[in-house]
Amino acid sequence: MSDPSKPWDAALVRKWLARRLAAAKLDQAAADRAGYTAQDDYDKAAAEEWVCHALQATDCADEQAMFAARLKELIGQDEYQATGINDDERFTRHVRTQLRKLAKMTKANEGFDKTLRYQ
Repeated sequence: MSDPSKPWDAALVRKWLARRLAAAKLDQAAADRAGYTAQDDYDKAAAEEWVCHALQATDCADEQAMFAARLKELIGQDEYQATGINDDERFTRHVRTQLRKLAKMTKANEGFDKTLRYQ
């Protein structure tokens, strides 16, 4: 799956998920304050929060293969349940985008070291 010279770091992946979850919550609050014009930003942040929460809920980050399998399972879902979103279709589209982004990061085993709020 990845370059054998760079081992899978489960702690780094968990840290990345936690930081992205916190950033998504802050982004949702900012979009909520901005009002109607920022509904897409709110849904995008809610999608990122949903993805991070779904991946943190299980211990799938321990191994790269388990993490990739969980991502594949989530991508295969037909619908994603969330409350407070503005547009279900847009939210679903953003969730799938986040999952595909994470799948690419997992396959390459890179990008998890970028823990700044804005990416």
